[in-house]
Amino acid sequence: MKLHTLRRNAGIATAVLALSLSFAACGSEDDGNDSASSSKSSESSESPSDDMSSESSDMGADPAAQVFGDGCDALPTDGKGSLKGMVSDPVATAASNNPLLSTLVTAVTSIDGLPDTLNSAEELTVFAPTNDAFAEIPEADLNALVKAGQEQGQESDLYKILAHHVVGKNADKDAVVGDHTTLAEDKITVEGDAESGMTVTDGTVTAKVVCGNIPTANGTVYVIDKVLTGVK
Repeated sequence: MKLHTLRRNAGIATAVLALSLSFAACGSEDDGNDSASSSKSSESSESPSDDMSSESSDMGADPAAQVFGDGCDALPTDGKGSLKGMVSDPVATAASNNPLLSTLVTAVTSIDGLPDTLNSAEELTVFAPTNDAFAEIPEADLNALVKAGQEQGQESDLYKILAHHVVGKNADKDAVVGDHTTLAEDKITVEGDAESGMTVTDGTVTAKVVCGNIPTANGTVYVIDKVLTGVK
């Protein structure tokens, strides 16, 4: 995992937060100079702010309102692996509780330290192949990949394949379409939309998003029906 990518994203987020606080402080000083203007400004902005807060709270309370894809019906309806369960956990933990992603979890946990790296990342977008997607790989080949992952860690082919499914930013359904650099430092392209369907391709394999825009504590998950090998 290219940790410098994650650190850079965290640094950018910190800078943006600092700028936001600076602008907020400036606004507060201006309001202090004109109490009448402050009162009017407060009255005019209070309602929209409350509406936005309420809307955000509603979305967080019902993640099912955010997801798309026919495969979402296959997710558990309650418990840790459900949409409401996944939203409160970091991405690796959220995936580990989802029965559709158990093979992916086996692959991730075979590489020492990778689950902790994913969970501690500032923000991620993960394209997560289903168990059926991994089942298309011959069993002997998949077992060999997992064994090599256990022995070679981040130098293994398994690590490169897994990193090929991860982008170092949190992209919801409105931001995910387009070209992205993965943590394997190669490219994937997302096309389509939530209404008509969405695909992700690495130029060799094209996968369909079967359930997209799943929120977790530190990222967004798109469940896909193929393993992106990254092989040209």
